[in-house]
Amino acid sequence: MEVAGLDEAALSSLAGRVADVLVPGDVVVLSGPVGAGKTTFVRAAARSLGVRGRVTSPTYQFARGYEAESHGRRFTVNHLDLYRLEGIEAPDVLEIDDYLGADAVTFIEWAEPALGAIEDPTVVHLDHETPGTRRATIEGPVAGRMC
Repeated sequence: MEVAGLDEAALSSLAGRVADVLVPGDVVVLSGPVGAGKTTFVRAAARSLGVRGRVTSPTYQFARGYEAESHGRRFTVNHLDLYRLEGIEAPDVLEIDDYLGADAVTFIEWAEPALGAIEDPTVVHLDHETPGTRRATIEGPVAGRMC
């Protein structure tokens, strides 16, 4: 699924549509260059999933977790940012697995170091179209649910 011409409001709306079909156990990998809107997308999706607090980028902390409630179900929304990692060694994969549980929806920015540890993720690729608009491509399980 590809969507073009997304300003910030339209990108947030798309994130809300993605969030509407997410279920605990889903992993969403966000890719794209710096400033493409990855954190903006996660913030909007987290709000749609019922996160009440402020959603901030975990770049310097690796991961943040938020309590959420959607459709009468409580779960965790995890937001990981692996930008600062060069690569993940075997012991680190076990720690990544802690965020990929069946009781959480997990968003991962800059996920390349961990892709081998993630089964069947949805991939949201964001790119600059113009200085004020983005293009989004969504592939994987969630794309099928949105049709």
